Amino acid sequence: MTATEPVGTAPAAETVIAADAPQPVPGATPPRTPLIARAAAELVGTAALVAVVVGSGIQATELTQDVALQLLANSTATVFGLGVLIALLGPVSGAHFNPAVSLAEWWTVRRGGAGVTARELAVYVPSQIVGAIAGAILADAMFGEPLVKWSTHDRSAGHLLLGEVVATAGLILLIFGLARTDRLRFAPVAVASYIGAAYWFTSSTSFANPAVTIGRAFTDTFAGIAPASVPAFIGAQLAGAVVGLALVTVIFMRGETDSGQSAA
Repeated sequence: MTATEPVGTAPAAETVIAADAPQPVPGATPPRTPLIARAAAELVGTAALVAVVVGSGIQATELTQDVALQLLANSTATVFGLGVLIALLGPVSGAHFNPAVSLAEWWTVRRGGAGVTARELAVYVPSQIVGAIAGAILADAMFGEPLVKWSTHDRSAGHLLLGEVVATAGLILLIFGLARTDRLRFAPVAVASYIGAAYWFTSSTSFANPAVTIGRAFTDTFAGIAPASVPAFIGAQLAGAVVGLALVTVIFMRGETDSGQSAA
């Protein structure tokens, strides 16, 4: 449904068909939205997200030396920024901003669900990565930092990788759980709130996003991650996505009717 869709003009039969049609999984995009528009939304959305994360981190370190307050400022800005971006760009591209989410959705297509195809995935992921790098450079530019300076913030410890598995698994469980229960309308608030909470309850401060992880390697500021730590972080995030999908399958298992057919 779009903002320009006429109200009350559809015949009753068409209304019934529309009601019975399969509902899209998280991030599934309107069929008439051109792929170039979706790619642009993913690029701009991911760039804006990383700009918020990196920029608020720089601002926080300039305002206080208290690390707890720095993290509070960083996480609060991320919550509001992410919620706005999902609400704005969700109707265009699904507002993935995250290769882990796009890959998980592509997997559901292979399993018979709705979502991005392999061709769309091949466009989404590079758009997200380019956007993340551009967002980090933009944030550095706004605060007079070197445009590209590799981060020296080592994040290679095993407990941090476990934090990334947990953070990403929770994110995938949340998004696809909302889809399974037809509550994706709550995604802007729910996803942003989860990321804000995961900043604090995970040891890694919840990157939970391969594209954002790559982008944050380009800035030697509060939110940065050393390039040497990136591959392991991405591996942990992909492992978390697998765990999240497995949890969705178990927790939101479709029941069966008395006739033995899967319930809708």
